[in-house]
Amino acid sequence: MLISSEVAARCDMLGGVARTGELIAAGASKHAIAVAVRERMIERVREGVYCLPGTSQASRSALVHGGMVSCISAAEAAGLWVIEHHGTHVAVARQSRLHPHDGCACTVHRPNGPAPLGRRSPVSRALVEILGCLGDEAFFIALESAMRLRKIDAAGLARVRRRMPLGKRSLVDFARGDADSGLESLLRFRLRRYGLDVAAQVDIPGVGRVDFVIGDRLVIEVDGRQNHEGSPRRHRDLERDAVAAGLGFDTLRFDYALVVHDWTTVLGAILAKVDAELHRTQSPVRFL
Repeated sequence: MLISSEVAARCDMLGGVARTGELIAAGASKHAIAVAVRERMIERVREGVYCLPGTSQASRSALVHGGMVSCISAAEAAGLWVIEHHGTHVAVARQSRLHPHDGCACTVHRPNGPAPLGRRSPVSRALVEILGCLGDEAFFIALESAMRLRKIDAAGLARVRRRMPLGKRSLVDFARGDADSGLESLLRFRLRRYGLDVAAQVDIPGVGRVDFVIGDRLVIEVDGRQNHEGSPRRHRDLERDAVAAGLGFDTLRFDYALVVHDWTTVLGAILAKVDAELHRTQSPVRFL
């Protein structure tokens, strides 16, 4: 008879998630499974379904529902930069009965295809799910992150594009693989509708690479959550802004909270500069 650690090893071999029948087929008895649960070598998620300790909360929620992690939760689990969201997105078979859990705030998808227990949507499928569930902006941010992190290749991009409505496919064409963060993707996506001449990831001699240049002299920088006041990085950024000013550039710098939660202020600042023609000079600066 298998000991508890061996039951856990069998569960691990099965992908970290197993049904009772799968563990028994792997050589475990019902008694050994019960002992492994008691000794916390495996955890019982619901009747007949077990997982290893340390399994993510998103995966646990999917297991309770009898399905897989999907949509934006799958993209997040794959390491992609995603917009803020609440609850877990899970996919269950079209005819499956739901099993809500305590405090359940899950968004349930019922795809036409399978939803294997304990798995998660591949990146290409998750992106299409995000588009249908959360819209263009969330999709675009996750898409550029997937491209940046090389979580999707040319074949995957083509597959995503084929599964998108015709009117949405230009989002794939507009996407780039060099956005350093989702904040950059978000800002570029939101400025798209204004027809501005926005260059991304621009090298300026003496300054280095900046996030965006609008026209030929308006620099836009977006700072992530980690760029706190008083940090060494903050000092370097201010120094760069001063050097850029000496070269004739005008810099606007926005942090995470502004871009995500106060876009009206960000947009107003950018458009005010553009309306005043402060994004252009008579003698344009040449970039490397």
